Amino acid sequence: MTFRCAVASEGRQESMAGTASTVRSFLMVEHPGPWGVDALRDARMPEGIGPELRARAAATKTKVLLIRRPAGGSKGGAGIRVFAAYAHHAEPWLETTLLDDLAQVHDLDLEALAAGRSTGLTPHPGPVLAVCTHGRHDTCCAERGRPVAAGLAEAFPEETWESSHLGGDRFAASMLVLPHGLYFGRLEPASARGVARLLAAGELDLDHLRGRSGLSTSLQAAEAALRRYVDERRVAAVRFLSREVRDAGPEVRRESALFEVDGRRYAVTVTTTQPDELHRLTCRALRENPVMHHEVHEIRLV
Repeated sequence: MTFRCAVASEGRQESMAGTASTVRSFLMVEHPGPWGVDALRDARMPEGIGPELRARAAATKTKVLLIRRPAGGSKGGAGIRVFAAYAHHAEPWLETTLLDDLAQVHDLDLEALAAGRSTGLTPHPGPVLAVCTHGRHDTCCAERGRPVAAGLAEAFPEETWESSHLGGDRFAASMLVLPHGLYFGRLEPASARGVARLLAAGELDLDHLRGRSGLSTSLQAAEAALRRYVDERRVAAVRFLSREVRDAGPEVRRESALFEVDGRRYAVTVTTTQPDELHRLTCRALRENPVMHHEVHEIRLV
């Protein structure tokens, strides 16, 4: 039987809480593809643009994604659509523009974006619903992502985009929502539309939430557990305040995170460990790797 990382992850009942990428600054650039295995390296772009974007992304810790409309969808006008987002957990924002030429990405101020300052583009209310369909990077992303992107576009045509590699291939179909930096996984067309409708009402689908990218993975897991504990689904209702690392050994990390919900403060204790078990985490993986495990031990009102 052909190995599929998403099927294997489901089979071992792997939790999705605390698995979102940890990044605050995002740049999305419209490109029809093909994207190859590594989008910025392999996509057909004018000479030097891909390597320059890779270098600037690494220097500014910005996640650069290539996006396109789902198959058969409208480009939504002339030009190359660009989105710049800063996914701060408390004050996220999103800007956009249309470029006449892809070479104009040289002028985008990624240093300002990484610092949480405006790039000078036009404010955009959002959301952007980006579904990973990067099949050359991982088969599951194509097999599961493309039907989700197509189904989501039927209900949300202006907001929906296909995206290059988001991370967490084994949770396909995966979706990133900007500006909040919310990652969702194991989506099907119907559940993706449900996630989008809840977001339009200012709420989260906790069953498919992987985490908020502006927080560390341990804090993502802590927030998810707290939301279930107090039954809070409003996007903006839970605020992260601070954390204290109590133990940072080589194999175990224990920390206490402080959150606020409707004026009440909760301390959440979470332990991060690296189990001995190894797994193939992507369809293309040549070796097995460990999976970090987050366990919430205590939630208390303070």
